[in-house]
Amino acid sequence: MKSRLKILCLCLLCCLPLRGQDRRSDLRDEVAFLCDSLRAGRGFGTLGAHRTAFYLLGQLRNAGLNVMVQRFEQDGQTGRNIIGITPGFFPRYIVVSAYYDGLGILDGTCYPGADSNASGVAAMLALARELAPGCRGQMGLIFVAFDGHNAGLSGSKAFLERYRYSYPMARIVNLDILGSTLVPVMPNNPEYLIALGGSSERFALDAANRETRLHITYDYYGSDNFTDLFYRRISDQRWFVEAGIPALMFTSGITLKTNRQTDTPETLDYAVLDKRIRLIATWLRRQF
Repeated sequence: MKSRLKILCLCLLCCLPLRGQDRRSDLRDEVAFLCDSLRAGRGFGTLGAHRTAFYLLGQLRNAGLNVMVQRFEQDGQTGRNIIGITPGFFPRYIVVSAYYDGLGILDGTCYPGADSNASGVAAMLALARELAPGCRGQMGLIFVAFDGHNAGLSGSKAFLERYRYSYPMARIVNLDILGSTLVPVMPNNPEYLIALGGSSERFALDAANRETRLHITYDYYGSDNFTDLFYRRISDQRWFVEAGIPALMFTSGITLKTNRQTDTPETLDYAVLDKRIRLIATWLRRQF
């Protein structure tokens, strides 16, 4: 208990990134931190979400990024997008995003939101730490933790409206529910990744996948309707797709635990999550 409190204090007061010998352990610690009772499910406009925003700001700053907070209003509440940009000038940028707000506390019950979407946030932070120091050439990176996903995708909409022309965007890579293996695409094969909008990148993703050897699929469990739903309507890349900006959504799919109080850190598969991050990092690195 004392060691756990020590980690929490360090992260809250000093904003030090969680590190260790094994990134899987780091991912597990990060997800547990984001789902801790102090963050109370990270409900939009709540103190728990504000504490999360403060933490994320420190993590992106420690990754060597120029950071800023974008405030916006939705339904009488203040949301905060946390943004980290690679230093220097770049003609174009790739946006790497994940939403961090959750359902919070409803009817006295806390919804931890481990897979939706602490998993995506942990993956985004891991990518920032790995890729930001080596970003060179003609393509910069913008890492953004969206608020307001559970308030009409308002954070991603506000971000695009504010920064679309300030930072010319080559594409967005959105990480939305990334840590589960409970509903594999292929029976008995938990090592998979769903890449909606990624058909045009099939060969590049296959090349990046030579080491990780994940099963990659480019639709949502073979359903055109659900593929359209998750890609064009209910995830944060929606506004970018509508604006004609190429968008790719990485996900492991919803499960029976999604948006329920049973969506807890111990239900995630951190070994496979680490493989997914490695694949995405390899693919992104080749975009620079």
